[in-house]
Amino acid sequence: MIITFNKYQGTGNDFIIIDNRPEIFNPENHELISNLCRRRFGIGADGLILINKHPDYDFRMRYFNADGFESTMCGNGGRCAADFAFRNGIAGKTQRFLASDGPHQAVIEDENVMLRMNDVKNIRTINGNHFIDTGSPHYVIFTKNADTVDVFEEGRKIRWSKDFEPQGTNVNFVELHRSSIYVRTYERGVEDETLSCGTGVTASAISAVLSGHFVSSPVNVRTRGGNLNVDFRVDGDIISDIWLSGPAVCVFEGRIRV
Repeated sequence: MIITFNKYQGTGNDFIIIDNRPEIFNPENHELISNLCRRRFGIGADGLILINKHPDYDFRMRYFNADGFESTMCGNGGRCAADFAFRNGIAGKTQRFLASDGPHQAVIEDENVMLRMNDVKNIRTINGNHFIDTGSPHYVIFTKNADTVDVFEEGRKIRWSKDFEPQGTNVNFVELHRSSIYVRTYERGVEDETLSCGTGVTASAISAVLSGHFVSSPVNVRTRGGNLNVDFRVDGDIISDIWLSGPAVCVFEGRIRV
């Protein structure tokens, strides 16, 4: 079977996107998904996204980590999926789609894609740091110099620690600046640092405001893969009207025999 795909990246967080509206791709083939995501041996990506039909939305997004298994919401993946849907005539510049954590809105503005995230509730504090579910669980640690952190080793230890059993967590190391934050993220499922993580950036921005570093949003966020913007409203214990904005770029289109 020959599969047509697009390779996308959103601030260096890269994805294989497949139009699966004809339902030709088997999402239960975890080995195939993992092999496609393998760098040097496959196409190479942090994850794979399937675009499926849905009767009530423009499309349904299914996200799979590089380990081959379906995962929770991916913010940068959602922005790339929205751009793919627009470029391929699946949805307009303003769209609604369904993901693992529920419905999302997206707005396309040239290469910039704005994605509305779901409201955040039940924020916890563990060992003095925020644990925030932005569609995917994130632990946020503030550090003076994020570039000196061994993200792979430190992130892996926290990801598998007892505090976050049994599913584990993503881990963000955040450096605070006067007008922005710098974020490095260890992603579960990828089991390594990624150049950017949309849900992690969102959690880090929320944590920076709740910690009093910023009075309010928007928060400008720098990652190793580029810059993102997070805007939201704090309404008591609920974080609402959350928008993640940044570039989403189609790198190339290809075909692969599987």
